[in-house]
Amino acid sequence: MSQSPLKLAADAAAPVVFEIPGAEGEFRVQILNEDQEKGVVTTIIHLPPGGRIPAHFHEAGSEMHYVLEGDLTENGESFGPGGFLTFAAGVVHGPHGSEGGARVLTVQQWQSGRGEFDFHPAEEGQGGAAAASTDAAGEGTSGDAAAGASVTDKSAAEAEAERRRGEEKGYG
Repeated sequence: MSQSPLKLAADAAAPVVFEIPGAEGEFRVQILNEDQEKGVVTTIIHLPPGGRIPAHFHEAGSEMHYVLEGDLTENGESFGPGGFLTFAAGVVHGPHGSEGGARVLTVQQWQSGRGEFDFHPAEEGQGGAAAASTDAAGEGTSGDAAAGASVTDKSAAEAEAERRRGEEKGYG
């Protein structure tokens, strides 16, 4: 059985208030696509000026951010339009914030797989945000990141083991 492709103008999905544990400011989200079966959610997150999301991690899957407009700060480093960050499952990242406000395209794997919001605040002293990659004018990327690979604290062997576990669970 074939399915038709999803076609949606972003303006057709109205931004709604979205509660994020420990966040400062009123965040809004536009849900562009949510695949409950595969657990993938594609959204545009609206960060308010001065908004802040505490350091956290996601157990269920990776998370990717592409800055559409404004500024996104990740653990003190600022990214403008075209900035790209990605984090593997279980990797602590953040705090995220924005001085002037931002719109960020976000794709999260397995976030909705159990119908739950997979957000875990980082424990005090857990420290160390994940290494992020950006593809804005090629700055801040390693050769692997420029080729589209995620740059994280995990080794290649750990990443491969994680991929295999995901396949065993039917995620891939």
